[in-house]
Amino acid sequence: MVTIWHNPRCSKSREALQLLNEESGDSDIKIREYLKENPSRDEIVNLLSLLKIKPLDLIRKGEAIYKENFKGKELSDDEYIAALVEYPKLIERPIVIKDNKAVIGRPPHLVLDL
Repeated sequence: MVTIWHNPRCSKSREALQLLNEESGDSDIKIREYLKENPSRDEIVNLLSLLKIKPLDLIRKGEAIYKENFKGKELSDDEYIAALVEYPKLIERPIVIKDNKAVIGRPPHLVLDL
């Protein structure tokens, strides 16, 4: 089973999903529209563990929310995690999870490395 944290409005996310569909024949893909179904703190913590990255590395620094509220501030990992929970739009995308491994699909073809 493959899970993709997907934003259908994002071209990179759509491209990654298309690659996964081509690779798997449209089966065994769970689509998680994380902007509609906000992730919990525990889910973010688990995701960071699977990705083996720090919370700041998961944040989209080009988003207005980041620039207005967080840019230039020294926050703890817990504070960044709280920001990701409160503002899921800050989560880098797409993210694909398979067999206790995860990858950020930037560029999209990286999702095929799992």
